[in-house]
Order: sequence, then structure tokens, then C-alpha cells
Amino acid sequence: MSQLEITKVLTQMRALASQLEAPVAPTAVPGAGNGPQFSEVLNRALDSVSGQQQAANTLVKNFELGTGDASIAEVMVAVQKASLSFEAVTQVRNRLVEAYRDIMNMPI
Repeated sequence: MSQLEITKVLTQMRALASQLEAPVAPTAVPGAGNGPQFSEVLNRALDSVSGQQQAANTLVKNFELGTGDASIAEVMVAVQKASLSFEAVTQVRNRLVEAYRDIMNMPI
């Protein structure tokens, strides 16, 4: 996946997260505590994925230039972690979009 595609997907996910932050009419939900909002959790996950990708890119760049002390194994592990976390977030986004479409297509 190119850097442009990754940036595009992250932008779409942030836009979806900001839509989730819209105020909703308060309802009494049993068992609902004062835990973190879904949008906050999603934003933290996106920031974490972005951080992993930036760290992996930095490791790769330093390894290629010979300025870092990381081994090829450490670089490859960091790249794979960033790739897996991005794929997981992409799958979550796809599921959320699919669920949103299903809800919007429900008859009233």
C-alpha cells in the first residue's frame, strides 16, 4: 500500500470519528458508565497506528542511511507491526461503514 493510500484511509477514518462526536440526544442506558467515548477510543487507535507507521518509517530511513543502530530484524518487525495495525484499523473501518450503511437502509 502506498503512503498516499494510507493517508487517504486515515483521513476517512478521522472524518468518520468526527461524525461520531456529534451530540446525541441523552438517553438512559442501563449500565452506561462514565467510560471513554467511542470516538475517543477510535482517535487513540488512529493516533497509535499513525505513530507506529512513523516510527517504522524512521527506522527504515535510519537503516538505509546507516545512521541508526537498529538491525534488519528490528526494522522488519517494526514495519510488519505497522502494516498489521493498519490492516486491522482498515478492517474496523470497513465494518463500521458496512454497519452504518445497513442501519441507514433499514425501513422505518
